Amino acid sequence: MSDLFEVKVPDIGDFSDVELIEVSVNTGDQIEKDQTMIVLESDKASMEIPAEIAGIIKEIKVKVGDKLSQGDLIAIVEVDDATNKSSVINPTEVSTKPDLETKFEEVATPSTPEHAETKTEAPVLTPTPESTEGKTVGNVHAAPSVRRFARELGVDLSQIKSGTGRKGRLLKEDVKNIVNQSLSSGVVYGLQGGKGIPPIPATGFAKFGEIDEKPLNKIRQLTGEFLTRNWLNLPMVTHHDAADVTEMEAFRKSLKKEAEQKGLKVTGLIFIMKALVSSLKQFPQFNSSISVDGKSLFYKKYFHIGIAVDTPNGLVVPVIHDVDKKSLYELAEDLNEMSKKARDGKLMPDDMQGGCMTISSLGGIGGKSFTPIVNAPEVAILGVTRSEMKPVWNGEEFVPRLMLPLDLTYDHRVIDGADGARFTRTLCELLSDIRRLLL
Repeated sequence: MSDLFEVKVPDIGDFSDVELIEVSVNTGDQIEKDQTMIVLESDKASMEIPAEIAGIIKEIKVKVGDKLSQGDLIAIVEVDDATNKSSVINPTEVSTKPDLETKFEEVATPSTPEHAETKTEAPVLTPTPESTEGKTVGNVHAAPSVRRFARELGVDLSQIKSGTGRKGRLLKEDVKNIVNQSLSSGVVYGLQGGKGIPPIPATGFAKFGEIDEKPLNKIRQLTGEFLTRNWLNLPMVTHHDAADVTEMEAFRKSLKKEAEQKGLKVTGLIFIMKALVSSLKQFPQFNSSISVDGKSLFYKKYFHIGIAVDTPNGLVVPVIHDVDKKSLYELAEDLNEMSKKARDGKLMPDDMQGGCMTISSLGGIGGKSFTPIVNAPEVAILGVTRSEMKPVWNGEEFVPRLMLPLDLTYDHRVIDGADGARFTRTLCELLSDIRRLLL
């Protein structure tokens, strides 16, 4: 006996209205449990959504370009397993997938007058007053993901009358247009913080010679917006130092054979993670986040470290949780797993959330120093470049030592220059004598 089963979008973390970029199955296909059905793309990575059950696809309820959230119906699958009756639906009750915008309007926004259904040509804006502090968000209709996106870019929704979506709903494209209008005109419309800087003028490159224009993928576009926002909002300072890692490197190499027997590779990054956590415990202001109004700090009692990973699609930052509670081998296993998921584009939203501080390592490529941008809402980021043998004076003579350049960028609203220097020096001392990690 055959029954029908609803395949829905599972828990995808604190995300909604995620764009569907690929449908991997067709109506009539025989699918297996855990087979990829669709691929969603968030602002940081692609997510493959697997089938919950084996069977034959009777109807696909989504298409490329749809915006999906947890619980949205993906497809109807015919199954022969009677144990799934709790999830089976009556064939006569199967209906077409409701329009996502209509569904959202019914549950997330107040009723709208009939005359508001006319789509506006552009967001209706009013100039931002000198101070909007204390004002509530206006009556513009917007999904939670759009409101979060607007907050991240500093757009004040209380200054926006309507968007270009159905029934005047505000869309992400509207928020982007608002920012572009403000930058182009120099007038701050609905933007908090007065970031009305003039844009770089457009250039017709084709007049100089042959060109090939290719669009940036979504991850690179949103990463650019994220970094621009951080650069404009955070007063950042970078402190440079170098750690003597001669003994640390010797110990790391001594673990090579044992690690290989476990199928692992212990890199210097593992020791840096451990030393960084020890430093965070000594300087808790580095393990904090500043409130939106800039009047308080949230001190974190957990130690999750983000690792910037270079992938074919752009930069992503998976987070290794509870670094303080894990051994070197456990961290090596976690780092290998997260790096592979990042390169394969399989990171889930939860894999990239909750970081306390980020490490951006260019040691495998080269360089002597750089100035990484803070990964807000974190307040500091550690940059690492390639270690190099250098002559170091020990009081009597110059001796060859392996020196590791470190670049600490921090939010100057939270961290003073003196504390930045002390933090970096402490980190260098821990890496120079890793026995201190046991203290």
